[in-house]
Parts: sequence; structure tokens; C-alpha cells
Amino acid sequence: MPSMATLLRPCWPKLLSCLPRTQVNPGRCQSSPVRLDSRVGGLGSACRSPLLVSRLFQPSNLRESKDAALDIRAGEMTCRSQKLMLQGGLIHPSSPGCYCYLPATVRAMEKLVRVIDQEMHAIGGQKLDMPSLCSAELWRRSERWSLMGNELFRLQDRHGAEFCLGPTHEEAVTDLLASQGTLSYRQLPLLLYQVTRKFRDEPKPRFGLLRGREFYMKDMYSFDASEEAAHQTYQAVCQAYDRLFHRLGLRCVKVQADTGNIGGKLSHEFQLPADVGEDTLMICGNCDFSANTETVEPGRTDCPQCHSGVLIESKGIEVGHTFYLGTKYSTIFNATYYNAQNKPVVAEMGCFGLGVTRILAAAIEVLSSEDAIRWPGLLAPYQVCILPPKRGSKAEDVGSLAEDLCCGLEELPNLKGEVVLDDRTQLTIGKRLKDASRLGYPYVIVIGQSAMEEQPQFEVRCQQNEETMFLSKEGLLDLLGQVETV
Repeated sequence: MPSMATLLRPCWPKLLSCLPRTQVNPGRCQSSPVRLDSRVGGLGSACRSPLLVSRLFQPSNLRESKDAALDIRAGEMTCRSQKLMLQGGLIHPSSPGCYCYLPATVRAMEKLVRVIDQEMHAIGGQKLDMPSLCSAELWRRSERWSLMGNELFRLQDRHGAEFCLGPTHEEAVTDLLASQGTLSYRQLPLLLYQVTRKFRDEPKPRFGLLRGREFYMKDMYSFDASEEAAHQTYQAVCQAYDRLFHRLGLRCVKVQADTGNIGGKLSHEFQLPADVGEDTLMICGNCDFSANTETVEPGRTDCPQCHSGVLIESKGIEVGHTFYLGTKYSTIFNATYYNAQNKPVVAEMGCFGLGVTRILAAAIEVLSSEDAIRWPGLLAPYQVCILPPKRGSKAEDVGSLAEDLCCGLEELPNLKGEVVLDDRTQLTIGKRLKDASRLGYPYVIVIGQSAMEEQPQFEVRCQQNEETMFLSKEGLLDLLGQVETV
């Protein structure tokens, strides 16, 4: 199969042939998008104006702690991800435990949801969307209206009917299934999931998106014909979670866990080891046993599974949780299916959660340095940032190549909409490199004088491994043509 560079090589003469005839207007990148149609050879009709850093909404005043004061008062800015996301203009505190997700964060979250959708669809998941406003009557039937205590946000409508803002949706989805009286065993297993905002009245929200009162979660609910089938579904979802975190480059540990107020017979957490984590884990150094300390006998240091390994204590951030519920909810709400003998049978259930916004923050927490964000490659808001020379520098006459390069890279199928041009040419390359590192663009291309040589060379900084390379145009296309995106 020909390389990406071979396939796209015809574009480059069109990109570069116009450069000797192009005069640079030092002021054209200051505030408005540049029209390329009249300038760039045969690519004008196919290219849109480049996406300019000066036009991105990432409020610079968040880079200092003045505007973070509200967040500090809400719960002490004591973790890396909270600091980096505030300083980078990725989130803005609205009230304790609640945030505005700014455009770059929304892009990253949408990418994460696409990856989640891919993995859920691969195991037969079907996406739906249930109301955030949940009837108190359903929660009273499951007896969780009082069990959840102050964690529930409760309210009444003008007629006095009581509701809560859903922290989870076991009652709602089971009632939905129960309303479908003709469900057949041939339709099972049934896996229904959603990605929605959840609400929990945390007594002390902190750590930014790691512990909030309003957040995004993926919650899936399974319905099976037997306990054996439910366990098979349980394992299938756990394996999908393993694949998801592997694709994101996150080393998550699956640990046995308490079922808590969700209930059920079996539960596991997916924990991302981190010093800032609020959960304490016990991990065997000799086998694959790992558990939340809530499920281990206090003071125990020997492994209950292999009996020879020593349990090592670690902190973790919970990013996923799975439950085998059995018939806890389906019995209460009479969620049944008709078996092969046309007899109604109570369905076996499972519940599977992923903290969407928590995964974003946790990934930044464990992958980043103290002053620079590092995203999982698939989730970076933009993959490539191009830096033209500083206005007035000796290399300014090659500044137009940055826009042409931006247009050319957008021709790569995997980079459509993934390239930004840092047009703030009043700033030095060093200052813009620092900003690019802080915001976590995986690839930063610096346009210098070497780009105008007979055999052009482009300086490429790979932020994930902090490697700098000087590549020809073919090498650049080959490198960036292999970047995986969603």
C-alpha cells in the first residue's frame, strides 16, 4: 500500500509553487481569518480558512489564580489537573462543584464520547437519553429516596409533586422496560446506555472535575434472561472497559468493590492509580488480585487469592464502576420478559458506569507535568499547532508557508478540523511554544528559514515524548498521516 506521503505528494507542488510569488502582510493574522482562495494554487476551492489561535475562546485571565479564587474557596486547588485546566482556560468555576466546560474541553469530551460509543456499540449497546428530572415515586418504590440521604438534589414542581435530579437511573430504566409488556427472550440481552449530566450534592466538592456536584457520566443497564447470561454480559462490558482504557493509554486497575447504595451481588471499580486519588486500594504483587480496602479485612496484608503474595497499598481515582444487580430492581418494578414457553420471567440486570468528565481530568492528572497538559492522544482537542515566525524576524518571509501547510494538512483525512495556526506573530516563538506545551497539542510544527531551502525541513515537536525532529515534507506527511483520531 502506498504511503500517505505518496498519495498526497501531488498537493505539495501546488502548496509550495506559490511561495516565491507571495508577499507577506505582517498584519493580516491579527484578528480575522485569512482567505486562501486567491492565493493557494489548485487547493483554494478545497481549503477553508485556517483555524486561528487568536480566535479560540480560552480566556487568558484564567492563567493566574485571580479568577480561580472561587474554585479555591469551594474546595482548595490542590491537584495538578484542576490547576492546569483552570490555567489553560479549559474550565471556569461557576459555583462550588460546578463548572463551565470551555470549547477545548468540550472537543475533548466529545471525542471521548465517540470512543465510548464505539466500544459500547461493539458489544451491542443501544444509546438512549432519559430525563435528568426523576420522579420521587420511583425512588420511593426502590427505597432509595431515603437511603440516598442528602446526596440527592430534591425539588417540587408547582403542583407539589416531588422529583430529584438524577445521580443515576436504575429506577427510570427499569420502569421503562417494565412498561414494554411484550419483551421477548429473543431480544435479550438488552444493553441500554446514555451519556448525560448527573447530579450529586457532594458535602465537599474538590479537585475540579474529579469530585463535582454536576458531571457527565456514561451509564449502561443490561437485561438478561438468566444469571449465567448476566455474568457473560458483565464480563463483556468489563472487557470493553479494558479496551477503552488501553486505547486511551491509561493504566487502569480493575478492583473488587463494595456495591454501596446501588446494591446487587457483584461489583468492580476501574481505578487509575494516582496520589491524589480518594480511594485506597490493596494490590497483590504476586497475582492479579486487587481490591478496594472497603472489601478487605482490616489489617490484612496477605493476598486472599494466592495466599503467598503481599498486599501493597495504593491510592486510586475511580473512573468506572460495574455492578451485577440480579433482580433487585426488576422485581420491584416487574420488569419481565416472555421465555420460550411464553411465560413471564423477571429479568436479570447489570449496571455499568464511566465517569466521562472524571476520565478527562484523571488522564490530565496522571499524564501531565506540573506546568504542561498531556492528553491521551485520541482526546487532544486539536492534534497539530503550527507556529509561523515572529513578525519582524529574519524568517518572516516564510510566514505564508504556515497557512499553506495548515491547508495541506487539513487534506489528510485524519486531520480534518484538527489543525490550528498560532497567528499571534507579535509573540516570540518561545512564548508560543510554551503556550502550546501548556495546552497539550500533541504535535507542534515550527516554521523557520529551513522550510524555504531547496529541500525544506520542518521542525516538529512531539509533545507526548518531548522529542524534536526535523522532517522533509514527505516525512511530515508520513508522520501525521498515521496519527489516530476519532
